[in-house]
Amino acid sequence: MEAPLETLTDDVVVLRRWKPEQLETLAAVVGDSVAHIGAWMIWAANGYGEQEAKEFLETTARNWAEGKTYDFAILVEGEVVGGTGMISHPDRIEIGYWLGRHHTGRGLVTRAARLLTAEAFRLGAPEVEIRHDEKNVASGAVPARLGFTVVGDEAAEPPLAPACTGVNRIWRLKRP
Repeated sequence: MEAPLETLTDDVVVLRRWKPEQLETLAAVVGDSVAHIGAWMIWAANGYGEQEAKEFLETTARNWAEGKTYDFAILVEGEVVGGTGMISHPDRIEIGYWLGRHHTGRGLVTRAARLLTAEAFRLGAPEVEIRHDEKNVASGAVPARLGFTVVGDEAAEPPLAPACTGVNRIWRLKRP
């Protein structure tokens, strides 16, 4: 699969490929929201600082070059408010997302997911998938708003973040 564009935007949200110079910003945004994000994301469950941000930025650069994952900062009016990304599978693209605690409830992740879904289809993906813990109602509202369909549940692989039940809900949207 061809790599996605490094910048995607609508009239509110800009998705921009993460860059090494965003290390301090990434650490600050996640660090400020570690309880909020860490409840659902194991990578933030035990805190998040510059070392974790450095490791993420190195990994995402390598994965982008290898065509495995494509991670983006979510920006609003130039401010990083969260992150999102695409995982390339042979038969689909999976997307995920997170927001800093001060930016939830404004439809920003829905906009980001809409942009990634459109980009996945532009790249030729036959379908897009979103997974979230069955109890994470806010995450589940995103694919519901975008017309995705629940296709089932599956056991989540440990380790699990503190709020997770161990059951992932799977949503899919077929290419129009």
